[in-house]
Amino acid sequence: MRAREGWSADELLVRHDAVINLQNGTDEEQLLILERLALSDQAVTGAEVTALQRFRDLFASEALRQGERISVGSLTVVFTDLYGSTQLYNEIGDAVMAVFSRPVNALQAIIDAQAVLATATDERGRFQLKAGIHFGPCIAVTLNGRLDYFGSTVNIASRLEKFSEGGDIVISDGIYGDEEVAAFLETNRAAFQIERVDATLKGFDGERFALTRISPGDGK
Repeated sequence: MRAREGWSADELLVRHDAVINLQNGTDEEQLLILERLALSDQAVTGAEVTALQRFRDLFASEALRQGERISVGSLTVVFTDLYGSTQLYNEIGDAVMAVFSRPVNALQAIIDAQAVLATATDERGRFQLKAGIHFGPCIAVTLNGRLDYFGSTVNIASRLEKFSEGGDIVISDGIYGDEEVAAFLETNRAAFQIERVDATLKGFDGERFALTRISPGDGK
């Protein structure tokens, strides 16, 4: 590869195992910088790391300085509420917020949890899990000494859970339009009933949201 009149602006495509020979065809010294712009297979984003429970277990004391806020990219935010046992609420609480890096992982986790709770009964009755899932950009902050998230994505996810009736999952278009979620629902279409819902959310007056309710199907 020779450079007499400068480098071409066209993108150079080579094999991953290519050998490149460079020769300076000018009378002047040239500076060559070879960079890999794609992320390494071993690289992760801040959003992916902070969403890992292992990271929180190992580095629970590692938090941002008070008042500092950082963008961690887009995350899948889940809000759940346990329905059907007031006594259990008093013992362990009833609401959970969780984050996932991929929407399909969040959807599968909630489906698995609901399946377990659907068969779990005791003297206090049967439990049903309400859930709302949304995907979008988040901001990380330190709250009460722990890493937490806030922003409109979190606010929307928390309001979607209110539309859940128990045993179903209410998701935003950001989740429904994800390719992996679409493939999962198509593969398991006999297991679910899909209902599209148009709604307004508290705090977002004047804005309508296209939501989807995923409920257990009849298996046909």
